[in-house]
Amino acid sequence: METPVNMPPNDADHPVVVDVRDLRKIYATPEHTVTALDGVTLEVAAGSFTAIMGASGSGKSTLLHLVGGLTAPTAGTILIEGHDLGKMSDQRRTLFRRRRIGVIFQEYNLLPTLTARENVALPWLVDGRSLSDSRARVDELLALVELENRAEHRPDALSGGEQQRVAIARALLNDPAIVLADEPTGNLDSKQSHAIWRLLRDIAVRHCTTILMVTHEAQGAALADDVIVLKDGRIIGFLQPKGSGDATLVATGYQELAG
Repeated sequence: METPVNMPPNDADHPVVVDVRDLRKIYATPEHTVTALDGVTLEVAAGSFTAIMGASGSGKSTLLHLVGGLTAPTAGTILIEGHDLGKMSDQRRTLFRRRRIGVIFQEYNLLPTLTARENVALPWLVDGRSLSDSRARVDELLALVELENRAEHRPDALSGGEQQRVAIARALLNDPAIVLADEPTGNLDSKQSHAIWRLLRDIAVRHCTTILMVTHEAQGAALADDVIVLKDGRIIGFLQPKGSGDATLVATGYQELAG
């Protein structure tokens, strides 16, 4: 077996939030077997903004779903803040995911009948808190994503970029251990995409929020601290744009690694 290519060592001043060891995911059907992840090992440090790049079928979304506890690995371990997802019951893992993992989807996943404020508050409402009890925190987050004047608007009255900002605010509600962003700009034009990437960068830097983002866009990955490059379910290398925004560096480095 080939020796896995892993992320560079983390700064000792920043504890590891996500610790993934020899992660494997195999999908088996009567006709064939697909290895989506094949021995992935990586660490994600607190407050870092990490991007994952790779061609379609490389295992990007599978890795994100496993780290998010949305599906179980075939083998390997996933520790979030030292908690082993594989040793949790389904109920405990669901609660842990709701309270310690923020998720930003490509499709926004906002409830159409709720206002922006209500959509942001939803995780707390599900936990039995009232909207009035959560209002201060929700309004703080709406201000963070520059939507304080759109709080009472429903999704159909918001642009795609505004809807994604609502989704980002919702993902931050519980001050999670990590925020997972799965192609967060996949439905946005270039101007809105750049605004979302820059917002995520600012949140990571100014609020020490740990972000792990899947993207196929070099412009977005260039705002990350580190870029993990996947191919055929394995890490084949990494790039370190360090938030420079240098898309050429990322695109060139990616092509050299991925071929």
